[in-house]
Amino acid sequence: MLSNPEIKAPLWLLAELTYRCPLQCPYCSNPLDFARSQEELTTAQWIEVFKQARAMGSVQLGFSGGEPLTRKDLPELIAAARGLGFYTNLITSGIGLTAKKLDLFAEAGLDHIQISFQASDETLNAALAGSKKAFAQKLEMAKAVKAHGYPMVLNFVLHRHNIDQIDRIIELCIELEADDVELATCQFYGWAQLNREGLLPTREQIAEAEKVVASYREKMSAAGNLTNLIFVTPDYYEERPKGCMGGWGAIFMNVTPDGKALPCHSARQLPIEFPSVLEQPLDDIWYNSFGFNRYRGYDWMPEPCRSCDEKEKDFGGCRCQAFMLTGNADNADPVCSKSAHHDKILEAREAANRCQTTIEQLQFRHQRNSELIFKTSV
Repeated sequence: MLSNPEIKAPLWLLAELTYRCPLQCPYCSNPLDFARSQEELTTAQWIEVFKQARAMGSVQLGFSGGEPLTRKDLPELIAAARGLGFYTNLITSGIGLTAKKLDLFAEAGLDHIQISFQASDETLNAALAGSKKAFAQKLEMAKAVKAHGYPMVLNFVLHRHNIDQIDRIIELCIELEADDVELATCQFYGWAQLNREGLLPTREQIAEAEKVVASYREKMSAAGNLTNLIFVTPDYYEERPKGCMGGWGAIFMNVTPDGKALPCHSARQLPIEFPSVLEQPLDDIWYNSFGFNRYRGYDWMPEPCRSCDEKEKDFGGCRCQAFMLTGNADNADPVCSKSAHHDKILEAREAANRCQTTIEQLQFRHQRNSELIFKTSV
C-alpha cells in the first residue's frame, strides 16, 4: 500500500452511486451538467472501490446520489460494504423506498438511514420536489424506518421559501419521533449556487430561525425529549469560513457515479483534473495525486491566510466557494472578512434583501435544464 506518514487515511467514503433522481430540488449539490455524465460504475467496480477504501483504513461509507434507491443493486452493495466492516449510511429522499426494501437493507446490514424533506407541508414540498406524491411517501417511509428499529434521522434543507415555517418543521420532527434532525440552511454549490439569489434567506430570517430553534431546544429538554436539533447557518452570514470537510484531503473522499475521486462533493467544478478509480488505485489517488495534494497543508495559502492565526481551524475555507465567487480557487474564501473578495458576500446579502424571486422562477434540477445549461456552456 502506498502511504505518506504525514497524510492520514480517509475515514469517510461517500459513494455517489448515481445522478438519477425522481425529484427536482433547486438546491441539489449535484453538478449542473450531470446530464452529460451517464456512465455509472458497475456493482463489481463499486465493491472494488469499497475494498480498497477499507484496506486504507476508511470506516464509514455513505450511499448517496442523485437518489441511491434507483440502483437495483443497492442491497448487494450494502452487504458487501458491511461485510468489509464499514459502518453504512443511506442518504435518501425516501422516494422508491418500501417496507420490502427496508427488510432487504436490514438483512444486508445497513446501519443508518437519513431521509430528507423539502418542507413541513404537502403543498410546498410538492412545489420544491416536483412531485405531489413525495410528501406522503416521505411520511410513510419515515415512520417505517422508525418502526424498523433504525435511528430516526431527518434532514431539512432550509432556504428563504421554507425557513419561516421552521416551527412547523420541528413539530413534524417531534410527531415523527425523530432522534436527530439536521436543519441545514442551503450551502451554495451546484444547483443551489445557480439559484442563490432566490434561495438565500435574509439575515432577519436566519436570526428568527435561530430564536425558534433555541426555544424548541429548551421546551423539548424540559419535556424530556432528547431529539438532537442541529441548526446550520449559511456561510454567507459568517465572518470566518468553516473548516470545509475537515481540511482538503484530510478525512473525506467522494467517488462520483462515473468513478471520479474527489476531496469534496463540489470539487469536480474546479479547473483540476481529478483521477478516476478506473484508472488508478484508490491509495495512489489519495496519497499521490495532484488533485488531492493541491490544497493540503498550508504551503499553498496566499495572504492573509498564510499568516492567519486561525488557519489551523478553518484551513483557508472552501476552495470551491473561492472559485465560484472569485474565479480563482487559490484565493481566500470570500466568506472571511479578511478576504480581499469579502465584498462578494456582502453583495449577496444585499441581493437577498431585495430578492422577489418566487419558487416558480427557480431553475429546477432535472435532465432538460441540465442539458440546456451544458449546451450554453460549451
